[in-house]
Amino acid sequence: MRTFGVVHQALREHAGISREEYADLVRFSKHTVASVELGRRMPDQAFVERAEELLGNTGALLKALPTLARQPGLAAWFRRWARLEATAITLYTYECRLIPGLLQTEAYGRTLFTNQLPPLDDEQIEAQWIARAERQRLLRERPNTAFGFILEEHLFQRRTGGTEITRELIDHVLEIADLRNVEIQIMPTLQETHAGLDGPVQLLETPENQWFAYCEGQRGGLLISEPKEVSVLQRRYARMRSQALTLTDSLSLLQRMRGDL
Repeated sequence: MRTFGVVHQALREHAGISREEYADLVRFSKHTVASVELGRRMPDQAFVERAEELLGNTGALLKALPTLARQPGLAAWFRRWARLEATAITLYTYECRLIPGLLQTEAYGRTLFTNQLPPLDDEQIEAQWIARAERQRLLRERPNTAFGFILEEHLFQRRTGGTEITRELIDHVLEIADLRNVEIQIMPTLQETHAGLDGPVQLLETPENQWFAYCEGQRGGLLISEPKEVSVLQRRYARMRSQALTLTDSLSLLQRMRGDL
């Protein structure tokens, strides 16, 4: 990724285009352009295609893109979704198993990695956390992307990693909830009707206004692009938004849970 970024930057500078001008031309933020050139972000297919048009149609960037697929710390089945996620304009997540990666603290994430079976070695744990921390930059670096999360109340009641880690986690989630582009709702444990009983789901909208869905299980994940199937999951998510606590009540509940620890 660093090599790709350096080559991309060299081509841009050779073309005499500043980073700010280039961001407008390629239709991505200047922060995204900088992250790609510094090797911190996986470039999206649309980004590379537009870059080729602007930088001479050499084919070098398009040919290099497939070599970036093997990103340490990301499961093979998750990589394509991660690439879509990096440029999404809308990203919705419902989770009933664990706090989503985008909202995890380092202590919480490392607790999950440490307890994985088969066990991970120190290098693998480090790679996993680095990849997760990089994904979390999306929340702050993409202020025009709308992020929505519906989290089950019991995810905090479980106290994964212990009381201190849970206290830090709740503080972190409350801090993230202050961002203008992030909405967090809690699904109460006592809930007579629930549209998400079939399991966790993620939905995203691309800059071209195409919707994708992603569902993950024990040993793999499924990327869904069929519009009819995505529509079903969109309707379920919409129903869950009405069943979960309001934004204000969700934050109040988290604050009460924080005070009880």
